[in-house]
Amino acid sequence: MSKYLATIDWTLQGPDILKGQYSREHTWSFDSGITVRASSSPSVVPTPWSNPANIDPEEAFVASVSSCHMLTFVWLASREGFVAGSYRDKSVGVMTKNEHGVPWMSVITLRPQIKWNGAKQPTAEDLQRLHHLAHEQCYIANSIKTEVRVEPPLDE
Repeated sequence: MSKYLATIDWTLQGPDILKGQYSREHTWSFDSGITVRASSSPSVVPTPWSNPANIDPEEAFVASVSSCHMLTFVWLASREGFVAGSYRDKSVGVMTKNEHGVPWMSVITLRPQIKWNGAKQPTAEDLQRLHHLAHEQCYIANSIKTEVRVEPPLDE
């Protein structure tokens, strides 16, 4: 199987780590050569110790689920002769506490808005089936216990 590499770099900056007064800013570097500025979420660690301009792990988790679903969905649709011209998903992850009081991402709701090209257009039943299959075959969805829902876009 494949391996996926990520390097996380963080250096202490702040007056007192023992009092929680230190920056959570860090970088994520990938084998593709891309480096992304990251930080804890300001909803978890308040500013100035978090940087809201940087991506946080919670956002990245939601984006990863959405991206995997989209890639799988578009591929499955193309195998059936449907041509997706564009796909936009304003996905939302919800953090709750589990039975032990530990926060976790309990639900991610995907709200894909797809524009189709060509004469062959999917029916509502086709879309429901393709989203179900995409969820079943998405690598990320198969790796998590978070509930993933697909709903209509909010702006329709």
